[in-house]
Amino acid sequence: MITMATKKTDNKPKTEKKQVKTDVKKTEKEKVRYIDAKNCIAGRLCSQVAKMLLKGEKVFVFNASDVVVSGNKVFIQQDFLHETVKGDPYHGPFYPKESEKIIKRITRGMLPKKPRGMEALKNLKVFSSLPAEFKDTKTEVLEKTVNKLECKYSKLGDISKFLGAK
Repeated sequence: MITMATKKTDNKPKTEKKQVKTDVKKTEKEKVRYIDAKNCIAGRLCSQVAKMLLKGEKVFVFNASDVVVSGNKVFIQQDFLHETVKGDPYHGPFYPKESEKIIKRITRGMLPKKPRGMEALKNLKVFSSLPAEFKDTKTEVLEKTVNKLECKYSKLGDISKFLGAK
């Protein structure tokens, strides 16, 4: 004897949900953040900046040459040098030597590799020092990123000079 399984179907009418897309940039005023990166740890700074960028904020980072990288100075310099010389000089991968471009590259690695991340990265501007046009702006220091290390560390400006940056 063979029995057939029957499907139970609901006779409820299906309601269609209309998706309404709202453009966040048009409805809200863009928030602009001015961050002083002096004596901040590189990875912590970049992760906080990446979160701000994904929220749709425009971020300006100043004093990138004073950002701190933890570890022995010789080992840090060798690691960064290894990154810059690996690959093909014509086809890449290309790794930056300037401190402001290194910070932007680290932040890029913490953003999604989708159009959302690309759009967020366009809202990031990094400067190695404080430009004259921003002298009057009030900058903030992110407390989570401040250097409280008791171990060896090196500044990104020193690493950039070692790599041959101008």
